[in-house]
Amino acid sequence: MKKFNLHKVLDGLTSSPGGSSSGTSGGSGTGGGSVHSGGTVGTPREEIQETLTSDYFQICKTVRHGFPYLPTALAFDPVQKILAIGTRTGAIRILGRPGVDCCCQHESGAGVVQLQFLINEGALVSASSDDMLHLWNLRQKRPAILHSLKFTRERITFCHLPFQSKWLYVGTEKGNTHIVNIESFILSGYVIMWNKAIELSTKTHPGPVVHLSDSPRDEGKLLIGYENGTVVFWDLRSKRADLRLYYDEAIHSIGWHNEGKQFMCSHSDGSLTLWNLKSPSRPFQIIIPHGKTCKIRDGKKVESCKPILKVEYKTCKNSEPFIIFSGGLSYDKPWRRPSLTIMHGKAITVLEMDHPVVDFLTLCETPYPNEFQDPYAVVVLLEKDLIVVDLTQSHFPIFENPYPMDIHESPVTCIEYFADCPPDLIPVLYSIGAKHKKQGYSNKEWPISGGIWNLGAHSYPEIIITGHADGSVKFWDASAITLQMLYKLKTSKVFEKQKLEGKPAAEIVEDDPFAIQLMYWCPQSRIFCVAGISAHVIVYRFSKHEVNTEVSSLEVRLQSEIDVISPEAEMNPPFPDVSSHFSSLKDLSGSTNTVASEGLIKDSIPCLSVKTRAVRMPPGYQADLVIQLVWVDGEPPQQITSLVVNSAYGLVAFGNCNGLAVVDFMQKTTLLSMGSVELCRIADPYQRQPCSPRKSKQFTAGLTELSDGPVSWELERCKSPTTSVLARQLSMPRWKLLCILNMRENSFSHSRSSSVSSIDKESKETITALYFAESYVQKNDSAVSPCLWVGTGLGMVLSVSLNVPSEDELRQTEPVTVSPNGTALTLKGAVLTFACLDCMGTLIHPPYEAWGEPNSTDDGERIRKRKLVLHSPSSSQDMGDHQFAVICSEKQAKVYSLPSQICLYVYNITDTAFLLRADIVTLYNNMCLACFSASGRVLTLSLPSLRPLLDVNYLPIMNTRISRTFCFTNEGQALYLSSPTEIQRLTYSHEMCDNLQDMLGELFTPVETPEAQYRGFLKGLFGGTGGTLDREELFGEATAGKASRSLAQHIPGSGGVEGVKGAAGSAIGELARARLALDERGQKLGELDEKTARMMSSAEAFSKHAHEVMLKCKDKKWYQF
Repeated sequence: MKKFNLHKVLDGLTSSPGGSSSGTSGGSGTGGGSVHSGGTVGTPREEIQETLTSDYFQICKTVRHGFPYLPTALAFDPVQKILAIGTRTGAIRILGRPGVDCCCQHESGAGVVQLQFLINEGALVSASSDDMLHLWNLRQKRPAILHSLKFTRERITFCHLPFQSKWLYVGTEKGNTHIVNIESFILSGYVIMWNKAIELSTKTHPGPVVHLSDSPRDEGKLLIGYENGTVVFWDLRSKRADLRLYYDEAIHSIGWHNEGKQFMCSHSDGSLTLWNLKSPSRPFQIIIPHGKTCKIRDGKKVESCKPILKVEYKTCKNSEPFIIFSGGLSYDKPWRRPSLTIMHGKAITVLEMDHPVVDFLTLCETPYPNEFQDPYAVVVLLEKDLIVVDLTQSHFPIFENPYPMDIHESPVTCIEYFADCPPDLIPVLYSIGAKHKKQGYSNKEWPISGGIWNLGAHSYPEIIITGHADGSVKFWDASAITLQMLYKLKTSKVFEKQKLEGKPAAEIVEDDPFAIQLMYWCPQSRIFCVAGISAHVIVYRFSKHEVNTEVSSLEVRLQSEIDVISPEAEMNPPFPDVSSHFSSLKDLSGSTNTVASEGLIKDSIPCLSVKTRAVRMPPGYQADLVIQLVWVDGEPPQQITSLVVNSAYGLVAFGNCNGLAVVDFMQKTTLLSMGSVELCRIADPYQRQPCSPRKSKQFTAGLTELSDGPVSWELERCKSPTTSVLARQLSMPRWKLLCILNMRENSFSHSRSSSVSSIDKESKETITALYFAESYVQKNDSAVSPCLWVGTGLGMVLSVSLNVPSEDELRQTEPVTVSPNGTALTLKGAVLTFACLDCMGTLIHPPYEAWGEPNSTDDGERIRKRKLVLHSPSSSQDMGDHQFAVICSEKQAKVYSLPSQICLYVYNITDTAFLLRADIVTLYNNMCLACFSASGRVLTLSLPSLRPLLDVNYLPIMNTRISRTFCFTNEGQALYLSSPTEIQRLTYSHEMCDNLQDMLGELFTPVETPEAQYRGFLKGLFGGTGGTLDREELFGEATAGKASRSLAQHIPGSGGVEGVKGAAGSAIGELARARLALDERGQKLGELDEKTARMMSSAEAFSKHAHEVMLKCKDKKWYQF
């Protein structure tokens, strides 16, 4: 345990901050820096014991939530009942029962072409776009690759693994079929060449292999489908083709009948052909399900349709078979949405989808292909969704998806993460959100129910809040590494719908005018506030009762002042006030009816129109006040860059590149609306350099998608929280994106030194951070008072004094006074975050109002007394006579002693890096500063001494999305948006890394494979089956020989090492499986004991009966019997 002496400087005593300083190494690489302990010499007042050391920190990924981005393949284990989804980015998501969710990644990043489970074996084979086969071990909580096989001369197009077989059939683009031993991952010498499979008379190449499957009737027969319409029925034993079938349309997929006598093909013209092995010359049935019949001269012809990409032919024991396919719609209806068609008997049902169908699988009762399949569900993988259709009901309802697959329902624009929340929040939000859930789902249980998951030791409440492009906000329960939506809030309901004609208000952002840009949430008071891209702020209060009331609105004029050199020029600005010419057009609220088409300059017009009529507000979060920035002299309002709310003071503060606004949301009044230039002038009236008038130049950006491309960091920092093709004429937040003029410099530059000066006059007074606190406002204050700390884009820290009525009765009537007082501290780079510590180094939380029902139906409770919590956890008596202010910017972290304003500690980020996110978090009941840099490093610093505790290069390859959404929270948790549809969670706590194996779900569970149905003596005798196939004898090295070494290369996977690590890390899981096996063995032994006891009892009864017979017949002669 290290101790650090903090020297208290007597108030009023001034000295150089660098009087005594010492530096220590702050790490290496881009996340490194230096720590300086600065301050004047004084007598030590106390010793703060910092218990956090580097041993408490370790970083690792925990779990990924959301829909797999860019899906390509689908597989299902019918015995283990787990689902695997492959993606174009090389990721594989494995899903089981809720809580069983695992993500693994191909190191090469090559897209997944196909997935094949080793059914009930705890293994998975993946084929990737770089022509590699991988064998994944699923018997550990984090799957690892055991073997890899790289095809060097041919491209993989299709794979098939028969049930309970260790030989994998691999089709290639050249039309050849190879066979791989799954156990050793070595290529067999048995090869089916394309020229041997087709007739010699065929002169053209049949194309790539698009289908491989063994006959349900005979394992020794392999069905090979080629792209050009050729189908070959290959005899594996005799190494020749039994049948060859030809069709003039390209084949996409083939499905067997369970008896193995016929099969169905889907074609590129939207047709389905049904073939019988006894008459292979032509299909005995051709169906074009969605085709129209048209008359021609020679008769009737059916119009061709779109290709049927996949078909499955599943039989039922007690009903007609199911024919399920995707695609095949008519060309004459291009507006038709993608669909899945279900044909059952004469009934044809078309299920229209919201997104294109990538793949689908039919879930059946049996894994044996030669039995009646009896399908009960269809898993449909769409481009942006996963649905499961219930086939057991005639109207085919869908199952309610227990996974959070709708995070991207509207593109995510911002994320906030809260750990260790008040325990009553999640039940309350869930009860409110449950009332608005969709109905009409299937009443059966979710069919993907494999794996085992238990609630881990970390069970504190966690909530994730996502803001979206359509103005919606979603609250998610993220406790115990799961994710479940609790409540959805639609912020657009307080505004009128946008009208394109005669409404200039929507001209700024026509596509996503309600997109959420910033969010602030106080879990204790349940006050929630959002800032939108249309320069609007909405304050919400939580209520359990429905109300019908009008929405209060307020318009704020936030103008960037024009700096002048002399005071006389300030009294007579060189630019006339254009809005004065239109004063007659203004109404009492300050708004104007100016229309752009008439050539008049817009002034005092908000971007959106708030509803003026009464609005029904259901239980949940209800809008208390809508604040909108207005146009100023023909210039649109700039985007809001910082936001903070305090429920105890009843104030909301926000700022942008023009200035700062403070609003009293209890009295619905504007307290302060001041330009940033004037704010800085108050703090530094003599040394401030004159600033050029702000140009009306606007930059375009979007708010629906985040880019992953290698865009210059200088350009990346000049965009809004997300990027899109949709243009917006709004200026960008300079504090995140700082560099417009230098964006043509070399890409991925991590240095901004050359660009700061180039845009210094453009947006250097941007408000980047705000913080309400009970602190010392001025340098020699003797007591703390309410204040607002303001951080700017160039590292200046200002303070604003707040005079809030102390009595609850006076708060509704007495005005709140707000006065900037000129206190200025400076750092390098834009300010990111603030915090206050008491004299013992404990975090001083801002005061808040404990939540109370605002819409109580009881008349006696209409006048509710506010309950304020001023200081937590320390009381005012224990706070001492000084505080520590922790301030972090892009380039520096500093700790000041207040009220003396002496800098005690400094941590400098190296010149080649800057921070994107910084949060003061709680870990092991101590404080630390967690930072994330633009180079992908995660850094934690102790408080208040700013010692480096963790410095890890976590994400060497960065993109815009990660940099804009990375956030930290308490208890060592963090997250970021890894793709437009997925949230990646991670931990930097060593304890949680150690316990992670206990929290993750088991993918593989010991389950007995169901026994095959007894076919009967006569059916087995006359069924014509070829019997079992000895594949080892047929494909083994002794018979087939060795394959060419130049054809494929075997690569040992990391599963050997990873398997050992996984076994060591999942010892508890192994013990659980061993315990389960012992339980099963004990149960069987118990059954055996019972059976033995029954046999012994029977034997004793028999012995007794025999003894009685013996006694009865003992004295009789032989002739008496």
